[in-house]
Amino acid sequence: MFSGIAEETGVVEKVARQENLSTLFIRGGKTATGAKAGDSICVSGVCLTVTRRQSKVFSFDIMKETLEKTTLGSVGSGSRVNLERALKVSDRISGHFVSGHVDHMETVRAVITLPNYVEIQVTTQQDLAKYIVPKGSVCIDGVSLTVGAVRRNFFSVYLIPFTLEVTTLGLLKKGDRVNIETDILAKYVLARDGQSDNPYIYKKRG
Repeated sequence: MFSGIAEETGVVEKVARQENLSTLFIRGGKTATGAKAGDSICVSGVCLTVTRRQSKVFSFDIMKETLEKTTLGSVGSGSRVNLERALKVSDRISGHFVSGHVDHMETVRAVITLPNYVEIQVTTQQDLAKYIVPKGSVCIDGVSLTVGAVRRNFFSVYLIPFTLEVTTLGLLKKGDRVNIETDILAKYVLARDGQSDNPYIYKKRG
């Protein structure tokens, strides 16, 4: 479990591709310190397991499903990624509960930049839109953000200078793909109310 407060950005040093599997080698800083095989790290919104570490470079094996459903399938040497270590029980939750299980890849519709103002508009698939509400929480590439305006097929988030400096979100441009994880609490609330997509959950009758 994570909070969506990225600790730093790391750099992909190498991608070793095999059939149905890729291994990412990422150079980190404080997130690599003390990391050991079996630890969970959130890499641009995706919960991955450390397989080995050598100095500041740690590696992750990524399965076919993750390669197809997240932006990690398209990263290469030199790509920058957001990194966050798993929460400790005693940690403050500065963002919101993030599982690192990406719901969908979406597209940056627009980046609006004005003096002291950056708005990023992100498209939404119809099946995800029900989880996106004004003032709610959303995780974009591993970063916990507050939803601003919500429209028929997109929503907006607004970035403060600190977020632009310490995460990869400041590098986004129109047409880029991003990993989206909607608020896990919203999913359970809708499931309780009979609006879950799980066919095995009891549906409330009107």
